[in-house]
Amino acid sequence: MTTIRVGLADDQPLFRAGIRMILDSQDDFEVVWEAGDGAEAVDRSRAEPVDLVLMDLEMPRMGGVEATSAILHPDDPADVVAGLRIVVLTTFELTDTTFKAIQAGASGFLLKNADPEFLLASLRTIHAGSAVVAPSVMTGLVERFARRSAVVDTDALEQLTAREREIFALLAAGLSNNEIAADRQLSDATVKTHVSRILGKLELRDRVQLVIFAYENGLVSTA
Repeated sequence: MTTIRVGLADDQPLFRAGIRMILDSQDDFEVVWEAGDGAEAVDRSRAEPVDLVLMDLEMPRMGGVEATSAILHPDDPADVVAGLRIVVLTTFELTDTTFKAIQAGASGFLLKNADPEFLLASLRTIHAGSAVVAPSVMTGLVERFARRSAVVDTDALEQLTAREREIFALLAAGLSNNEIAADRQLSDATVKTHVSRILGKLELRDRVQLVIFAYENGLVSTA
C-alpha cells in the first residue's frame, strides 16, 4: 500500500488536530509536519518533502496563495519539490482568492466543512493525479453560465463544436461525466471523448484549468 505523506498548514491548532485525527485513522495517510503560517509551510515543505500539502488561505506572515506559489514556483529551481501537490482548505467558497490559489498551482479546493469521507476520497484522487474542486463551489456557476448567452458565441470557444460548447458549460458547472451523460442523453464513452477533445482543443490540463479558463475569458464571474 502506498503511503500518502501530508503536510498541514493552518493557523488554527484545533483545526489541524482535527484533520490529523481524520488522516491518522487511515492506513494510507501519514501526517509528516504541521505549520502555523504560510512561511513556515514553505520552509517545512522543502526540509521534509511530502506528497500533499493541505493549505489554508488566510494565515499570518504569509497567506495560502503566496505560500502555494512559493512552494510550487520557487526562485531557485533546486527548491522544487518533485511530485508535491497542494490542496486548499478554507471556509471561503467562490471568490477571486479561490481562483488565485488554483492559478498559483493548487490541485484542489475543498471547504473546511467537507464530510470526512469526501475529504479522504478527494485527497486520494488528487494524489493519483487528478484535480478536485468542492461541488458547492461549482454549483453557483450553473446560473452564471445560464445568464451569459455569449458562452456559445464567444471567440474563446469558436474552435469547439456546438455540442462541445454545451458540454464545456456543464463541465465548468462541476458536473461529472455520468451527470453530463444523463443530462444530454449520451453514453459515458461519448462524454469522455468530448471532454478529452475539449481539453485538447483548449490546451487545458484538467477540469480545474477549464474553470480558470472560463473565469479568465469572462465566461463566468465571481461577482
